[in-house]
Amino acid sequence: MDASPGKTVFTYELSEIEQERLLGVMLSGNYRKREVPYSLWSVEGPGFNATLYEKVKHGKRKLCIQGKGAEDFVLFTLEPQVLMRAELGYEDVLHPENFAPHAGSDESGKGDFFGPLVVCCCYTDETLSKAMKDLGARDCKQMSDAQVLKTGAALRELLTPARYSVVKLGNAAYNRLYAKMRNINRMLAWAHATAIEDLLTKQPGCPRVVVDQFARTEAVIARALKPRGKKAELVQMHKAESDIAVAAASVIARELFLRDMSGDRPEDKLPIGSSDPRVKEFAIERVKAEGVNYLMNHCKTHFRTTDQVLEACGFSRKDLPPEGQVTNAAGQFAG
Repeated sequence: MDASPGKTVFTYELSEIEQERLLGVMLSGNYRKREVPYSLWSVEGPGFNATLYEKVKHGKRKLCIQGKGAEDFVLFTLEPQVLMRAELGYEDVLHPENFAPHAGSDESGKGDFFGPLVVCCCYTDETLSKAMKDLGARDCKQMSDAQVLKTGAALRELLTPARYSVVKLGNAAYNRLYAKMRNINRMLAWAHATAIEDLLTKQPGCPRVVVDQFARTEAVIARALKPRGKKAELVQMHKAESDIAVAAASVIARELFLRDMSGDRPEDKLPIGSSDPRVKEFAIERVKAEGVNYLMNHCKTHFRTTDQVLEACGFSRKDLPPEGQVTNAAGQFAG
């Protein structure tokens, strides 16, 4: 975790024994219970709230702590009584590899019905890493849209085009590529590999690239790497945004995604996500006004949302071009 000034959101993946310790702390302390959807439990403390979510991933559950008092809770309660280790403020000592020359790659737009898929790969070294932290680079999911837009622009100015690369798939290109590959993980691997190759062309001495492990097997992205990418050490790990280069890449990718979604006029602003009812409502409105080809140019048509929109407008997938008739394979994003 990073002790940058003003940080009010912290996330951890807790093992079973850590969950038990945390529950003991919560039961013995002066905390008020809260109701939060999909949570195992949630409490409110002095200046913060803490939520442990039900979903188990790799044998762990996600704990989210947020609020002005979150950092104090992490420093004086969570680390000494639950995690049994001190990390906050010691990142440089505990993880010196995060500040050595390397690159990090991350994406945005993967789960959004509207808008592009954006992948960014950033280079860093000791000097750049410190500057990135000062600018507030961290996992973009812990930031507001306004923070992402401001920090992303500042990071791009810091890095200059020589030290970051972007692959952006607009919806028409995305739908053609999905129809060809029919697998979101293969598409992601291709996009990451392309961004990595471009970055390594600009920074040929970069020895290592860190990527979030999005596929069930590490071989998916390793197979997609191009010549320069195959020569660098590829590190795939869960929660890779803890690496400063990946964090910067996540912010820039999200910034560029949000700028694409904003539109030139307020009425052109596209809704974010896929499950929000406004996403389907907006798509239905646009298809009724502009026809089914609107979906091909503005949406990820393999999402199930496409079928719902088409049905509401009196169409079916047969009314779309061939690349729009391809649907999700098992385990793909449903929308």
